[in-house]
Amino acid sequence: MNERGKQDRAAAGSDVTEDVREDDLISVARIARPQGHRGEVIANLLTDFPERFARLGRVYVKRADGRLLLLDLENSRLHKGRVALKFAGFDSISGAEELRDARVLVSHDQLVELPEDTYYDFDLIGCEAVATGGQHLGHVEEVQNYGAAPLLVVRDGARELLIPLVLSICVEIDTGRKRIVVNPPEGLLDL
Repeated sequence: MNERGKQDRAAAGSDVTEDVREDDLISVARIARPQGHRGEVIANLLTDFPERFARLGRVYVKRADGRLLLLDLENSRLHKGRVALKFAGFDSISGAEELRDARVLVSHDQLVELPEDTYYDFDLIGCEAVATGGQHLGHVEEVQNYGAAPLLVVRDGARELLIPLVLSICVEIDTGRKRIVVNPPEGLLDL
């Protein structure tokens, strides 16, 4: 490692020693590689709100080796469907290389506020799905966003249901209580 890389490492944030659970953090980007020669990195977006990076000051970064760092974000810009990020203390290619494959994480208070009847996927995962008559259908294990409406993948043992996430079917969503009431159209539960 050259002298510049040693300086980067010494100045590059600190390991998180405060009581932060990774389960309480949300991934918003995955760093792919260094970008340029001044410590910038290019990252794949894991958010529908790329403009968020312009408002962020400090973020958590979980390196590929498992270390969780709290870093100051100096600059960000959108670049060809990705985001270029510059963190304080990472001022060279070798310094930026240490962040390859790391995830950029934010806390819940840094989330973008959503409109009413709109939810983050991670808020829905783990919710119990029950039919309007009270029948337990299972728990949401995944949200698939491939078609016109997202699909909730609900599992109960070996049984899997795909439930469209639309207000006419998911008539009550309470993410605080982790419960979704489903008014299934005829045949949905028979699939």
